[in-house]
Amino acid sequence: MGNSRIAALYERDQACQSLGIALEEVSVGRASMRMRVTASMVNGHGMAHGGFLFLLADAAFSYACNSYGPVTVAQAAQVTFLAPAAVDDELVAEAVERVRAGRNGIYDVTVRQSTGKVVAEFRGQSFVLAGKPRTD
Repeated sequence: MGNSRIAALYERDQACQSLGIALEEVSVGRASMRMRVTASMVNGHGMAHGGFLFLLADAAFSYACNSYGPVTVAQAAQVTFLAPAAVDDELVAEAVERVRAGRNGIYDVTVRQSTGKVVAEFRGQSFVLAGKPRTD
């Protein structure tokens, strides 16, 4: 990771830690996270519950938009589920910044199985709570 502030943020992230969601990489406006689907994450249909897929994508979004420094939170998010994930699937969520304007940002996150198959697409809108807004 390289950034001590991001490492400290991850250390305090009990949701990700308790679910085994690993922070793989963070750079300015980008983040990648990994999660293995466990038996406790499946719904009545035997596939990964959408809430866990959303959480994985939302976590990657959070680290990408917090990569600049000021405290940044989600103000809105949407997910589209495209394929089911099963127990033992290794999922990777890759977040990419699309635009930042003042205190607002838009980020896209793709959740893939280890085979590369896309499971979900997520779009998050961020808002900076602290620090000065960007002027560029």
